[in-house]
Amino acid sequence: KSAYNFVPAIMGMLLMLICAMMTSISIVREKERGTMEVLLVSPVQPFMIILAKAIPYLVLAFVILVVILSMAATVLGVPVAGSLFWIMFISVIYILLALALGLFISNIAQTQLVALLMVLLMPIVMLSGMIFPIESMPVLLQWISTVIPTRYYIDSMRKLMIMGVGVEQVMDDIAILLLMFAAITTFALMKFNKRLA
Repeated sequence: KSAYNFVPAIMGMLLMLICAMMTSISIVREKERGTMEVLLVSPVQPFMIILAKAIPYLVLAFVILVVILSMAATVLGVPVAGSLFWIMFISVIYILLALALGLFISNIAQTQLVALLMVLLMPIVMLSGMIFPIESMPVLLQWISTVIPTRYYIDSMRKLMIMGVGVEQVMDDIAILLLMFAAITTFALMKFNKRLA
């Protein structure tokens, strides 16, 4: 069934777009209004500012995840064959990675439009395996797809949800997502300092 293929893919795409887009836009909006300077000179630590911006979208992402899983199982008849704990665990890593990516984009973008375009122009749909199998892509695109986090999330969700495999079968995907999360978060926090470019 096509729903078996598209539900994990839609989960990955929606979580990435919403988390990365909304986080980056909310921080860039503060830059545009000039209120970010006020926040940064306040006694509040920069990390707490980031946390306060990210938590609402973290909660929203969890709501979306639960809604999609519920609708998939009840409306579309998509089985959740694997462990729900590991599905949620990998989803948490992926959501945090998407939020970190949004923070990274906010460090680069100076306007909300630029932040929006940077998120929308990411080749998430084309190179994540959502529409086209990665194995059938040209070799160059296969290499480019290795830096797309959504590729690994969709792959792990298809294995856990549809195939019902054990977590040992998706450990490579988990390791790559954790590595990406650590790298993007470290780089984003290094750039997010008290000087607004």
